[in-house]
Amino acid sequence: MLSHYYTVKGYGEHEIIIQKSRFICYVERVTTEEEAIEFIQKIKKKHKDANHNCSAYLIGENDQIQKANDDGEPSGTAGVPMLEVLKKKKLKDTVVVVTRYFGGIKLGTGGLIRAYGKSVSEGLGIIGIVERKLMRVLHTKIDYTWLGKIENELRSSIYMLKEIHYLEQVEIETFVEESQVPDFIKWMTELTNGQCYNIEGENLYLEQLIDTN
Repeated sequence: MLSHYYTVKGYGEHEIIIQKSRFICYVERVTTEEEAIEFIQKIKKKHKDANHNCSAYLIGENDQIQKANDDGEPSGTAGVPMLEVLKKKKLKDTVVVVTRYFGGIKLGTGGLIRAYGKSVSEGLGIIGIVERKLMRVLHTKIDYTWLGKIENELRSSIYMLKEIHYLEQVEIETFVEESQVPDFIKWMTELTNGQCYNIEGENLYLEQLIDTN
């Protein structure tokens, strides 16, 4: 599992007009090629009357699956520029479709490359990009006498408090980056003079919207 990576927030769409042609960008997060193909087919069905439904996607931890399709536009003027935007943004597990309704003015090779690239770039900016960080949930058990101090220290620390369970002992759940787990355990042990019990829980990703401007 990657320690962190970038992907799209989720489904979204954004339309721009260039030289009277409509360019509608559709974006979705996917984890398999089958999901990407299904999404592309869904948009093609929705816009079966469009001149073009060009697409691109990147899937896998190491971008093992990469595809670009010009859907009738001159070779290399649509799908590849779209894919390049995804790569430039360092996105993973993302599929984009740009639907074009021709407005009567030819854009030329350079114009098409810029138009499809701009459509995806603007669409991503509107829809949003998130950073997913792999976190470990740490379960810390302490006596109630330590609760006030530990809660205050956690809330002003670099760690993220997840939940507090008020049981026979207090059990505090904290999100900790994998590389920081040893430091967290040492820190918690020092705060409680060794009077705590730490258990490493599940790994999961936390998402944070990033500024793409």
